[in-house]
Amino acid sequence: MKLAKDVIDFGLYTNDRAAMLSFWQQEVGLPFEENLRAGGGVHQLRHGMNGSVMKINHARDPLPAVGPSGYRELWIARAGLDEARALVDPEGNRVRLVPPGTEGVEGIGLVLGVRDEAAHHRFYGEVLGLTACGERSYRVGHSVVRFEADPDVPADAAETNNEKMRAPGFRYMTIQVWDVDATHGQVVERGGMEGFAPRTLGKVARISFVRDPDGNWIELSQRASLTGDLPGRPT
Repeated sequence: MKLAKDVIDFGLYTNDRAAMLSFWQQEVGLPFEENLRAGGGVHQLRHGMNGSVMKINHARDPLPAVGPSGYRELWIARAGLDEARALVDPEGNRVRLVPPGTEGVEGIGLVLGVRDEAAHHRFYGEVLGLTACGERSYRVGHSVVRFEADPDVPADAAETNNEKMRAPGFRYMTIQVWDVDATHGQVVERGGMEGFAPRTLGKVARISFVRDPDGNWIELSQRASLTGDLPGRPT
């Protein structure tokens, strides 16, 4: 996988803009960067996170009441800490501030609960083509994705009633690539589940979604600010 950015981004959805912004900006300390209109009454409030972007997607309309995804915890490296600090946001999403280098996390790390460790080793190592950096960890550039066995994680852990997985809580990670069409095709050819096929979002990005063995969503993004002109861009 040819990365256009050496870190992953991460996204959640909420209906409670004020409480979530207060937590992520004041408790976690993430700086606000910009507000993007994502369509369908959703504003994406983007925050800096050690080179990654935390995407707080605020939905105008009530989000569906569905169970959590497999994304269990977000780790954020923070200089000056002597020990990890566990936090929980107003909607129950778990965050851990950690000293840099904790289990290889220098920027951010994601922890997933998974039903089948072998299936996820194959997915991250063979389907996505990522490099292992621990017994159950894989590196995406400088970011770390780690999974833990959890027999209670349901199949289709991140399933919702529409293709854009809009539901409360942690919902997707984003990998920035140079060629989203080629990368998406390779992932599907190797056995990854398709979320939806590549599409162009104006002049901003061309994106697609794939899903891991438990159904969690992974966005593949070719962002114009990183890669230049987009294929299929409307004229």
